[in-house]
Amino acid sequence: MAKKLDNDFFEIILMYNLLTDETYLGTLVDIVKPEFFKDKNMAHVITLITEFFHLRGHAPTITEIKTQLTTDELRQSFKDVVSKFSDIDKTYNREELYENTERFLREKAVYTTMLDVADECSKDTIDTAKILDKFDKACNINLSGSLGLDFFSDIDQHISDLRKEEKFIPSDWEWLDRKLGGGFLETGRSLYLFAGQTNVGKSIFLGNIACNIAHKGKTVLLVSLEMSEMMYAKRISSNVTKVPMSDLTLSHDLVKTRAVNFSETNPDAKLIIKEFPPNAITVGQLNAYIQKLVNRGIRPDAIVVDYINLLHSNIGNNSYERIKHVSEQLRALSYTFECPIVTATQINRSGINENNPGVENISESIGLAATADVIMSIWQDEGDVDLGVIRLGMMKNRYGQFFSSTEMSIDYSTLTLSEAQNLINTEEAEDLDQTFGLLDE
Repeated sequence: MAKKLDNDFFEIILMYNLLTDETYLGTLVDIVKPEFFKDKNMAHVITLITEFFHLRGHAPTITEIKTQLTTDELRQSFKDVVSKFSDIDKTYNREELYENTERFLREKAVYTTMLDVADECSKDTIDTAKILDKFDKACNINLSGSLGLDFFSDIDQHISDLRKEEKFIPSDWEWLDRKLGGGFLETGRSLYLFAGQTNVGKSIFLGNIACNIAHKGKTVLLVSLEMSEMMYAKRISSNVTKVPMSDLTLSHDLVKTRAVNFSETNPDAKLIIKEFPPNAITVGQLNAYIQKLVNRGIRPDAIVVDYINLLHSNIGNNSYERIKHVSEQLRALSYTFECPIVTATQINRSGINENNPGVENISESIGLAATADVIMSIWQDEGDVDLGVIRLGMMKNRYGQFFSSTEMSIDYSTLTLSEAQNLINTEEAEDLDQTFGLLDE
């Protein structure tokens, strides 16, 4: 039987190695949590260095740590933490260190999970599957990580995975869901991108997708980097209640009644609208914000970001390098929280007035095109505004066909999108897709 670990003492050992060993920090950065530490000063320092790592991709130097100590409280916390290192063995056996770290993290993760479960039990409904999943993850923390799939040795695992039915969150648009194999991948690991020129309707698409996903009883986080929370709320109100935006002020009682009816009809639905100033927040900071939501029991099933070009990056010497870094980090975020991320981008000048612009027309096209899993184009032909039509095309699709386009009808009074009534049936559409696909080869 293993000797009981002195968690209070091991906190100091763990903290010292996190501050002095970048490999160790990189191994623990997505596992260790501030709430694992009894010492509140250590919790403050953990938050500081993990957020820095997520933001910059490396451990902070002493100089960089000093720049992060922006308050008297933080400076005192750091001094108190460092003062505890004088009495410890700084040559801790590496194998023993990692073994004890796993034990510490498992114990703390199980404990915090028990607290979460206690909170869950106070609610009217208990998500048993969610609780069991939390305990499973807590009990199986492993710092060695997976070395990958040994295809021939693990063939049974592969076959078992083939038998699993992939889960999707429908967009509620038949053409798009068909192209994507069912909708947005529920397990995440995917970045979906709408590309269009200014004022063509990118935010309208993103707002409609957020509403449609919420309509499926899902939790959606809508991150606005251009529009205020209240302005987005007006759009959502109009979309959900079908009250024209121009009538919202005079029809607030009707809006409230219909919004409540929507909520009662979709009791599991949750739509969080969070505003950040443009070009002021990094993906690392967005990660930290989402983690706060998760810690409060709000785990998004989908994240909608309006829009990717307004996220900030300190990495890169030019716009191409910065947007490439942002897109890579944003896609990584879908792995972290296991949910799809949907966003939008601008097309460049060469794509303006183009019918069904291509990947080459995307601003910073190479970086974005390489990272995004699905890229959809949005445009309007001459006369489409008067007809209430917005066109949607497929530029890139890792999950299916990447050719053909469709028409969407827009109700400008409520900014609601729906599939055009004159769409040909599914079978005919697939036949045409195949035909035009042959021309592209």
